[in-house]
Parts: sequence; C-alpha cells; structure tokens
Amino acid sequence: MRGFSSDLRRSGKTIAFVPTMGFLHPGHLSLMEKGKSLADHVVVSIFINPTQFGPNEDLSAYPKDETRDLEMTRKAGVDAVFLPDANQIYPEGFQTVVSLKFLPGHLCGLSRPGHFDGVATVVTKLLGIVRPHKAIFGEKDYQQLAIIRQMVKDLEMGIDIVGAPIVREADGLAMSSRNMYLTSSQRQSATCLYQALLASRQLVQDGETSAAAITRSAAARITMVPETTIDYITICDPQTLDDVPVVNGPVLMAMAVKVGKTRLIDNLMLTP
Repeated sequence: MRGFSSDLRRSGKTIAFVPTMGFLHPGHLSLMEKGKSLADHVVVSIFINPTQFGPNEDLSAYPKDETRDLEMTRKAGVDAVFLPDANQIYPEGFQTVVSLKFLPGHLCGLSRPGHFDGVATVVTKLLGIVRPHKAIFGEKDYQQLAIIRQMVKDLEMGIDIVGAPIVREADGLAMSSRNMYLTSSQRQSATCLYQALLASRQLVQDGETSAAAITRSAAARITMVPETTIDYITICDPQTLDDVPVVNGPVLMAMAVKVGKTRLIDNLMLTP
C-alpha cells in the first residue's frame, strides 16, 4: 500500500482515501464518488477495527461480505482496496493509543468509553500507511468526523478531511451496515429518528429556541414508537459538541436510539 501511494505521489498524482469497515452500502459508494471528484485516484480500506468495540459490543457479529464488497468497489471504479488484517495493524508489542481530551466526552463517547480512542488510533495508522491528500468520512458519524478533523489538525498531518452528506433510504432512515440487524417491524420503527429530527427542524423554523423543549418533543415522538430506547438526544455546538441551551444560530441535533438491540445514530443541522 505504501509503495502504491509513493509511486502515485512521485508522479504528481493526488489520492483520496475512504476508510470503511466493509459491508458496503450506497452511503459508502457516495464517499467513493466524492473521492473521485476530488483526486486523481481513490483508495478504499476495509478493516473491522477491534479496538473500537466495547466489552458489550459483539465484534464477531459485525456483518462482513468481502467478496461483495470487492465487487462493489470494482464497479465504483476505485483504484485500490487495502485489506489489512488485525495482526498487521496491531502487531505484537503494539502499545500506542491516540486519545483526544474533549471531543470524545460528548454524544456517543459517553456510552461507549474508549470507542473514539480506538477510532483515532486506527485512523492515524491508516492515514500513515495510505498517505492520502484527502480523506472522506460520512456526516452520519458526525462526532467521528469532528474528532478526526481535530486530530489531523493537532498532529499537523497535512491531510484534508472532507465530510460527505448522509445518504438515506427512501423513507429517511440513514444508511448503515447495522440496519441489517433490524427485523421488518423494527425497520419501520427506525424511521422515527429522522421523523423526530425533521419535526425538530420545523419547531426551530417556527421560532422555538429552547433546546430542552425541542429535545423533549423529539423524545416524546420516539418513545411512542415500539421497541425504541433512547441513549441520548442532544442539541450541541457543531464544532465543540458542547450542549447548547438556546438555539440562536446553526446547531447540531444528534441522537442515538436503540431499536430492539440495534443502536442507530442520526443527526441534522437546525438553523433558526
């Protein structure tokens, strides 16, 4: 992988990188398309990173289909797929962790301690191996995107981190590899996340400025739907992720909701 990138760089070509954990869907493909528009060559990695799974999260159950993924990347016209195994990324004696002080202490980081240390560490390694000019991440994982942007800035990596819009199903459900875990009835229930976000946006546009009132309304919508359990619903500053009590400018509304046993996340910018 390093040799491939070095050859491209020596010839003056630019590289866009899309890191994934596989089980690709149209959301991932949209990142690849964005990469093709931004650079001469696109590299995709497929690596299910064990260090970002918590003790109650089943790494072995994470969906995988390498043959299908490779066919999708081939059809998408990417230039290379990087498929390391865990022993290559974390060889014996590996002892370094990349950890941020503040951004992980919000949103998903509160219920998934250590998760973003795993994300930051593996992304640092992948960026060091692939050596891209640009790396593209989806805005569905907004906190992850914010953390990687901060990390790349702090560590002077000189890589442009690009956010790409959420890709949704026809009924609004944000595309995710985890959606496959949902039963048909749970799949119907899962649409409540986006519906609650849209209703919140309408409240803000109608003049509501109390973050507490907006989140209460969203929570009421979600809890009336079968098999839902709210992890969090937050209105926060898009840069710091700190809670915002009054909506007087663009804010991020983010939520994590379990539908059955499947934890789903979604977000939307709210602008008065």
